[in-house]
Amino acid sequence: MARSENKEIAGPATRMVAALVRELRKKRGLTQEQLGVELGFSAAAVSALETLAQPPSDQMLVKLERVLGNEMEIFETARRFVREEKYPVQFQGYASLEQEAVALHLYETLVIHGLFQTEDYARALIGGGYPPLSEERVETLVQARMERKALFDREPPVLIELVIEEGALRRPIGSREIMRGQLLHLAECARRRNVTAQVLPLEAGLSGEYAGDRGSMNLLETPDHVHLVFLEIQGESLLISDPAKVSTYTQRYAKIRAQALDPRESLGLIERLAGESR
Repeated sequence: MARSENKEIAGPATRMVAALVRELRKKRGLTQEQLGVELGFSAAAVSALETLAQPPSDQMLVKLERVLGNEMEIFETARRFVREEKYPVQFQGYASLEQEAVALHLYETLVIHGLFQTEDYARALIGGGYPPLSEERVETLVQARMERKALFDREPPVLIELVIEEGALRRPIGSREIMRGQLLHLAECARRRNVTAQVLPLEAGLSGEYAGDRGSMNLLETPDHVHLVFLEIQGESLLISDPAKVSTYTQRYAKIRAQALDPRESLGLIERLAGESR
């Protein structure tokens, strides 16, 4: 059932890659097992790719380019489009913008932001959602989320600012061990030179001001220095480009950031909570 579901939702880039691999493999006289050996994958993985049971991973596309590619770099070109097709429909338009952004200003309220999630945390979060998904679909979404993290090491580097609610750090997802690993990973990310992480404490509203009451948001600056806002809630999304509206969200984000702990205090809190998760 899950494999049938994957075949039905496979996008045009995934279908093109599957057809190309099958034809190029046959032209070289290779079995699925033989191609798998050259790629470093199992015959079952090659079969899953060719039959659309599972979309190819970023790693597999890199190796396909090396083994079956040519001067046209077909599989290298396909990487971006295949990656986008793995995401839920409401996220696909934003995914490529995120990877090309020169700056990201993120505010997250309920869970760890997707860019900062560990594989175990993402799997527990996605697998525990509603409506329930097949194991194959969960793995596809986890894989896609992990591939987004290549952004951290991109050249030129992207400036990433994260403001996260303390409640999201205290909500255990999966298990205490998974949560501890997630918090330690978040702390590691916060130490990167191109990343600033701040925690909005639970008592932020005691002063009578709480700018984060309207939910999460992603502010993005494109290579052309266009500023956009991306909102996502309950499986729906909205990409905002109107300058006046973007300005309002930018000012609201600045207010949220001003109410958060400074980066050093935030890192200390994250590390302390990781210790408490033992």
